[in-house]
Amino acid sequence: MTSNEIRNKFLDFFKSKQHEIVASAPMVIKNDPTLMFTNAGMNQFKEIFLGQVSKKFLRIADSQKCLRVSGKHNDLEEVGHDTYHHTMFEMLGNWSFGDYFKKQAIDWAWELLVGEFKISPDRLYASVFEGDSKDKLEFDKEAYDLWRQYLDGSHIINGSKKDNFWEMGDAGPCGPCSEVHIDLRSDAEREKIDGAELVNKDHPEVIEIWNLVFIQFNRKANGSLENLPEKHVDTGMGFERLCMVVQGKKSNYDIDVFQTIIADIERITGFRYGKNREQEIAMRVIADHLRTIAFSIADGQLPSNNKAGYVIRRILRRAVRYAYTFLNQSKPFMYRLLPALIKAMGEAYPELEQQNHIIEKVIQEEEISFLRTLSTGIRLLDQIIEKTKQADYQIVDGKLVFELYDTYGFPLDLTELILKEHNLIVNKREFDEKMSAQKERSRSAAVVETDDWVVLMPEDEVEEFVGYDYEQVVVKIARYRKVNVKGKDIYHLVLNFTPFYAESGGQAGDTGYLEADGEKTNIFDTQKEHGLILHFIEKLPQNLGADFKAVVSHNKRVLTSCNHSATHLLHNELRRILGEHVEQKGSLVNEKHLRFDFSHFQKLSDEEITAVEKAVNHKIRSNIPLDEHRQMPINEAQAMGAMALFGEKYGDTVRVIKFGDSVELCGGTHVKATGVIGFFKIVSETAIAAGIRRIEAISSIESERFIHRQLDSVKAIKNMLKTSQKVEKAVENLLEENAKLNRQLKSFVKERTLLLKQELKNKIVETNGVKLLAHRIKADNSASVKEIAFQLKGELENIAFVLGAEIKGKPNLTIMFSDNLLKNSKLNA
Repeated sequence: MTSNEIRNKFLDFFKSKQHEIVASAPMVIKNDPTLMFTNAGMNQFKEIFLGQVSKKFLRIADSQKCLRVSGKHNDLEEVGHDTYHHTMFEMLGNWSFGDYFKKQAIDWAWELLVGEFKISPDRLYASVFEGDSKDKLEFDKEAYDLWRQYLDGSHIINGSKKDNFWEMGDAGPCGPCSEVHIDLRSDAEREKIDGAELVNKDHPEVIEIWNLVFIQFNRKANGSLENLPEKHVDTGMGFERLCMVVQGKKSNYDIDVFQTIIADIERITGFRYGKNREQEIAMRVIADHLRTIAFSIADGQLPSNNKAGYVIRRILRRAVRYAYTFLNQSKPFMYRLLPALIKAMGEAYPELEQQNHIIEKVIQEEEISFLRTLSTGIRLLDQIIEKTKQADYQIVDGKLVFELYDTYGFPLDLTELILKEHNLIVNKREFDEKMSAQKERSRSAAVVETDDWVVLMPEDEVEEFVGYDYEQVVVKIARYRKVNVKGKDIYHLVLNFTPFYAESGGQAGDTGYLEADGEKTNIFDTQKEHGLILHFIEKLPQNLGADFKAVVSHNKRVLTSCNHSATHLLHNELRRILGEHVEQKGSLVNEKHLRFDFSHFQKLSDEEITAVEKAVNHKIRSNIPLDEHRQMPINEAQAMGAMALFGEKYGDTVRVIKFGDSVELCGGTHVKATGVIGFFKIVSETAIAAGIRRIEAISSIESERFIHRQLDSVKAIKNMLKTSQKVEKAVENLLEENAKLNRQLKSFVKERTLLLKQELKNKIVETNGVKLLAHRIKADNSASVKEIAFQLKGELENIAFVLGAEIKGKPNLTIMFSDNLLKNSKLNA
């Protein structure tokens, strides 16, 4: 079976068990302060487990793109060196939200693995939770008894809390789990050592393939457990591992997904996979990392120097280094592997083909950029390695390693990798000290500690956002919690419903206030977290149970809406004027300005910028009314031309915002008609990455202020020039006059230089055939002194001189020897 057939069989199996098949969420996460990337299949259902959104389906199955390269799940060092670790991987999963529990999960796991995929039962092992006295949890006898229907007791293993009790984090839903392991060793090897002894022992051929998690508890902030009102099932099976088993391979990298890419690496580099250990590892690393980088870019995350973007850049540079060192690739080549990746995975993930040109361009430019510094950095690292070995040390100076990181962009893990190949390690204490000092200097992120929620209203009484229609409503506080940020306490409120827009989709959150009993509580920000709309306040109101008037800051809302609607018009006109390859890659909208990132491969000309401005302002003057559809089926929205953004997760129903021929899926706030925007002005257009441009623009009051500032500047210039004619003509005359004066000045300087040079020649003294000149001169700049020196050197032989000058209050020495003196061995001695 091909990988596509295996994926489809899994999904079809659970579809036959009445599961709704849903699309993978983006790998890059938005609106979750705890995660940068989707690192498990359950991430997109987190809000359901937390009880913060209602469940649309009781049973769900999918194949989820995941990425694990930081934090608790950091597999980066193992990638390529063993047979089963990856950065990006697919997680096949099935979920039950308060519907079925352990029995169906275990029965169906067995039916699928043994009945559908024909895996030999005697190679399978199951682990069950042995219990934990600290948490007062008993042995999971229910799971054990269910597995005994299918497995001999010797194939059922007791697992510790570390291996068989799954937790979302330090707090939140959790529960015991039951892992399915498979023994892929030869029969001869299996006879020597029982597979049960190798489960969870990092044996490359005795591996976990499926984890069945039974979520039945909630871990509170104080560490205690409480029963959840409903029991859930959350399973995750490694797609690549399943393919390895079904396709009869001993390594994930031997399955068709990777071999399609590796075959292209062989073709381009001329090296054969499996012939040399180092080259084999390099090919694995490149094939793995290519997937991660391409999917991240397709999901809207470009390589950069901070947060998620830095993680992607590190992974890309790691792959480039392997190609450079072990496959002799000193020129960009990874971008050429993209067609192979699309061939392997494009059927399941069409965004790869749709985003092909952007992904290719970004990877190529990143390769070019890093290769410029890679050879220099490796040369410096080689010097460090040589000095360390000469001193007979095995530990490399951490300060030197930090300098490589800080100056040449060498991530620590890349340096450690190279040092490991020379049996050296970094002095991490020294490196960490330097890193900590740097972080302390530039620290901007705050450490946030949160208390448990104090719940004042049942969850089913918490409503949705009503701010599309209202800016003032009467509300109640549904729950609150205290949050400590940099030692300062603030509070998050959740209201039973709210007119406040929470920051998302690039639009800034609303501000405003709550009012009850004559007391005003200022709301200084509104954010989303796990589906909840959080209102940020500095102090709790006295009467938490009161009916509050919730009031949104009207001016900020209107000005933000103007910029958001202007962004839609801008996007539409860019596609019309520049071409349909233009796609949104990011945006920021607030009351001051808008920022729009889009795919385009060259700088916009002045004429193109003017054309875009004119087109947008024409749409504004046309006063096109807002055509809003709030609960439109997504297939209907796409049929009417609504553009979906890559990297966004959409439900079955969406909100469509239409202004004439501008049609977009959007959850933000907008003006009722385009005329409200007033006037639109682009203030800058720049490149932010390969193939990605950024426009910053203003509208409404800010554009009016901009025009007045420009007019005031013109008026001020006219006053300074004391002219009544056109400013352009007056400035042109001034420039001509200035050019004329500069020509005269250069002529004077030239004459002065000739006089000074003749004066210096008269001061030369000769000793033993060598002309010597030591003199202090007056000069305006060092360039004029150098000019005199070069002239003297060109005109005279056997001359050595020192010219001193005071330039802008600082001493300046110019020392010169004629060429024939430098060749005189006696003088040199």
